[in-house]
Amino acid sequence: MSDSIHTPHKHDHDHDHDHGEKLQPVQKHDHGGSCCSGAAAPSLVTLTEAPSANARLSTFRIEAMDCPTEQTLIQNKLGKLAGVQQLEFNLINRILGVTHDLPSTAPIIEAIKSLGMQADPIEEGAPAAEPAAKKPWWPLALSGVGALAAEVIHFTNAAPTWVVALVALVSILSGGLTTYKKGWIALKNLNLNINALMSIAVTGAVLIGQWPEAAMVMFLFTVAELIEAKSLDRARNAISGLMQMTPERATVRLADGSWVEQEVKIIELGAIVRVRPGERIGLDGEVTAGQSTIDQAPITGESLPIEKTVGDKVFAGTINQAGSLEYRVTAAANNSTLARIIHAVEQAQGSRAPTQRFVDSFSKIYTPAVFLFALGVAVIPPLFMGGVWFDWIYRALVLLVVACPCALVISTPVTIVSGLAAAARKGILIKGGVYLEAGYKLDYLALDKTGTITHGKPVQTDYLALSANDNAPALAASLAGRSDHPVSLAIANAAVDKNLALLAVDNFEALAGRGVRGEINGEVYHLGNHRLVEELGLCSPALEEKLFALEKQGKSVVLLLDKSGPMALFAVADTVKDSSREAIQQLHELGIKTLMLTGDNTHTAQAIAAQVGIDQAQGDLLPTDKLKAIEDLYGKNHRVGMVGDGINDAPALARAEIGFAMAAAGTDTAIETADVALMDDDLRKIPAFIRLSRQTSSILKQNIALALVIKAIFLAVTFLGMATMWMAVFADMGVSLLVVFNGLRLLRK
Repeated sequence: MSDSIHTPHKHDHDHDHDHGEKLQPVQKHDHGGSCCSGAAAPSLVTLTEAPSANARLSTFRIEAMDCPTEQTLIQNKLGKLAGVQQLEFNLINRILGVTHDLPSTAPIIEAIKSLGMQADPIEEGAPAAEPAAKKPWWPLALSGVGALAAEVIHFTNAAPTWVVALVALVSILSGGLTTYKKGWIALKNLNLNINALMSIAVTGAVLIGQWPEAAMVMFLFTVAELIEAKSLDRARNAISGLMQMTPERATVRLADGSWVEQEVKIIELGAIVRVRPGERIGLDGEVTAGQSTIDQAPITGESLPIEKTVGDKVFAGTINQAGSLEYRVTAAANNSTLARIIHAVEQAQGSRAPTQRFVDSFSKIYTPAVFLFALGVAVIPPLFMGGVWFDWIYRALVLLVVACPCALVISTPVTIVSGLAAAARKGILIKGGVYLEAGYKLDYLALDKTGTITHGKPVQTDYLALSANDNAPALAASLAGRSDHPVSLAIANAAVDKNLALLAVDNFEALAGRGVRGEINGEVYHLGNHRLVEELGLCSPALEEKLFALEKQGKSVVLLLDKSGPMALFAVADTVKDSSREAIQQLHELGIKTLMLTGDNTHTAQAIAAQVGIDQAQGDLLPTDKLKAIEDLYGKNHRVGMVGDGINDAPALARAEIGFAMAAAGTDTAIETADVALMDDDLRKIPAFIRLSRQTSSILKQNIALALVIKAIFLAVTFLGMATMWMAVFADMGVSLLVVFNGLRLLRK
């Protein structure tokens, strides 16, 4: 058992990053012409093979950068700027990191400005920007009234055509100027995003005299964009809302003993902080005074408050419920457990799931292909088939409206972000969409024993008096208290729990591999294992039977002996967690078989496995043996997950499809290296993860099927001349909203 989790590794399936190193953003290259209006993954784009010696990182906040449409424009623009070597996009926080060797950031700011966006330089550790001011509602309202009026006037012939055109033009300009501006910038940069396609379609409708329809299409598109953005904000806020859990100020003790409120970001390590009942804890720390119950749900997902007293850890963002506490700060504000969780979840979105990689590749080909198809529809029938130019141009414009694969591109990041956020709420830290999506494939789970299924702390389970001396427990505890062996410590702790008075021990001696010896009140006593009893010649068939029965249960047995023979028998075992039995049962209900891998002896392995209902158990294993067990399961075409908590589990964790880290709360190594980190040591979170993975996979498939089927149907209807432009807007944006709402279902509690 160890505090570390596992060493750097790479799974056989297509992962986007190595584990074991500190989690880094994933390299992603050109997205092509994809378009959407949603939150997407942070990504690292390397433009040169190696950064120059004098390269530096400049960070900018770009409020208009919140989806792959803007990311692609910025990437293409800055990619042509000499001196720019690497770009890091964080669309969740609308932050761009630029590694460059330019003398100033002016060229970068100017390049982004040419795209219609403002780049504001920010300092490291700067607070999040205030929400952008809400746009006035009246231009959209005017657009809607104008579009409706144009339709009514045109339908009733209440006014000349020029009046219809004028009213429609007012509607288009009041609601669509932003779309036109973005569309023009995209076209200048040879990017066929939704704004470019919509601008072309509306302009085309105007040129062929379809004024009312052009106005209605622009209005409906603007409304749909607004609704979609609001919906997607929910997914974004699910992550960014974590940042609001930590209070901005905390009460700190000064050198003169007085207490004063300070901003948490300036409080130093080692400072003493006081937290009152009902307050949120501002920083990670260790309790130095007081006793209370803490709601740790934001960190571990535990449903019940946890008792905290002197020496216990507390975490930033958790809630002090009952009493007043004082704690010593053990981590700075930007390095707290909560801060690392937020960072890990943000970076996890950069690990694109297989479905997202497929969608990105598909949309890169799909959008230009449909644009060329629409161009062919507009030109070929009139030129070579005797078609009417007006009819076929109109159909081509309808195709453009429905062409952009918004629903496809949006469906995966929204669903993955929702799944990651839902897992974080439950205390399950998933290090990328690739693992969230792969979890549903698991059909076998291998588990370490110590610290995973059991508590990892031996306790005394049995006591049997073998003589008439009632003082045997105190004598044994007195000898055990002088040893640091885990079995001896368990016996000593049991005596403390029973308030037994310990006796003075003289001439104490440790007997390697056998036990201990010492004098108490002039008498020589031994406390040791089966081997020691045999060496002293004090064993008997009846005693052998008792020892064998306990050892078969997976317990370690020690005996207290005086010169006449055995006085008492003590059995010690690592006890099973209550949650382990329930977790194994839930895994079996999900159709997942279980295998325990442990370095303990085979008797112990079989006994513990039987207690919790594990299908198979293997004992006496070295780390390489655990790896071989995983390899053997792969050889039988199983998809295997591995649960562990230590260095000895590293090879098996590395080879498994998904490595699950136990007891991760507050552990830097676990949070930074695990594929999935369980923020407490509750095995029941693994069945919860698998259920979430299955639901995520199901929603992803539903969304892709829904988007592709509706696109195919509408393309066919359009080609047959049965669709109108406003119907195309409803079809395109309607399915986008459907997949967004479907993905957001994962956030339901």
